[in-house]
Amino acid sequence: MKILLTGATGYIGKRLLPMLIHQGHDVVCCVRDKNRFYYPENLEKKIEVIEVDFLDAQSVENIPCDIDAAYYLIHSMSGSAANYDELESMAAHYFVDRMNKTNAKQIIYLSGIVNDNSLSKHLTSRKAVEDILNTGIIPTTTLRAGIIVGSGSASFEIIRDLVDKLPVMITPKWLNTKCQPIAIADVLEFLIRSLLNPKTYSQSFDIGGPDILTYKEMLQGFAKAKNLKRYIFTVPVMTPKLSSYWLYFVTSTSFKLASALVSSMKVEVICSDNRINTLLGVEPISYEQALKRALIKINEDAVVSSWKDSQISGQFKGNVARYLKVPKKDCFIDRRKREIINREYTIERIWAIGGQTGWYYADWLWDIRGFIDKVFGGVGTRRGRTHKKEIHAGDVLDFWRVVYAGKAEGKLILYAEMKLPGEAWLEFKIINNTLYQAATFKPRGILGKLYWYSVLPFHGFIFNGMINKLIL
Repeated sequence: MKILLTGATGYIGKRLLPMLIHQGHDVVCCVRDKNRFYYPENLEKKIEVIEVDFLDAQSVENIPCDIDAAYYLIHSMSGSAANYDELESMAAHYFVDRMNKTNAKQIIYLSGIVNDNSLSKHLTSRKAVEDILNTGIIPTTTLRAGIIVGSGSASFEIIRDLVDKLPVMITPKWLNTKCQPIAIADVLEFLIRSLLNPKTYSQSFDIGGPDILTYKEMLQGFAKAKNLKRYIFTVPVMTPKLSSYWLYFVTSTSFKLASALVSSMKVEVICSDNRINTLLGVEPISYEQALKRALIKINEDAVVSSWKDSQISGQFKGNVARYLKVPKKDCFIDRRKREIINREYTIERIWAIGGQTGWYYADWLWDIRGFIDKVFGGVGTRRGRTHKKEIHAGDVLDFWRVVYAGKAEGKLILYAEMKLPGEAWLEFKIINNTLYQAATFKPRGILGKLYWYSVLPFHGFIFNGMINKLIL
């Protein structure tokens, strides 16, 4: 069968793609930027990649007619636009209009549980999209999930950050809200088993694990899984805004995502029934089992996808191609070069940079810069990196975004997502037996120039030390 996969570069899409290929399907992947889409070469014959902007009706026409089914995995919960709900509705309308002209027999939509009488803006938007999809002539199957637990999921990473970093937590009262978490493996199983299954057509199903827990109990469960003692106290005085700032400063999440999550976490997300379990023959695993699986993936450096690599985790806007050509005109550039002793060793060092490995020299200065960035509303350094040794275009490295990663040629280009009065790039490239390292800054006005000269004294210390460590 020929399956359309929207959101192919997202957290769910990256994990669903190989499963669809394994099932024998040909997959048409919808992406906004082909340069950010990485997949193993052995899947190439089964994949067609098309660029689609779902807020552009003409772009949506790129979707082929000869598809058998489609997964709709588009959302903008933590996007920068205040009217993201309107944008989600617009995208859904354009999608339905195009799908009505195809041969598709089914649309599968992953949404949120909406059983509470008072919904957050995010969950209200999810329900509105579901209603729009159901106006089309193609039968829609909606799977409604609550908190998804898996390595790299936003919810899991927030829980992980809180428990790992805070022995004692003074928390907002919404931690007593109940939810029904579900393992990412089970979400994927429901998505796969619903495909072209007539029993699921034109219906909505709640999907959840067997445990109903408060968010506080989820934090305690994670602490138990890691054999950590943690003390959690809830207080009624933390407003939604204070709660959002609390999540923002302690965890790797952006403030916009923190605000959206806090709004949603005040609403109980509990399944109204579990009839789909019997219908599809799926028996979801417990929260404890989901945590164990996620921790194993992290320990084995086998995280398939992470929410942090999405564009919404930082300040990155537009296609990667826009940032590929590092400017020279009207820029300040710190250039350094060294003869290399062992090419393979140096490349491996470059490809392991950031995250837990650090920046090889004066990491405490990078940490200070990350803290300052957080204070001014930036991403800081807490995002780390998804893999310890692999890098692909679109991935994050602390407060940088990878815009080019050519390991065979020994070239890596990073674009800064920190708060800056200008734009910045960090570039590494090996030509013959020489490593070239360049930090480029394009200032914005007089403030940008003042910023460059204020940090200039540190450059000789940081960048000189870093390039020396990369070759030795």
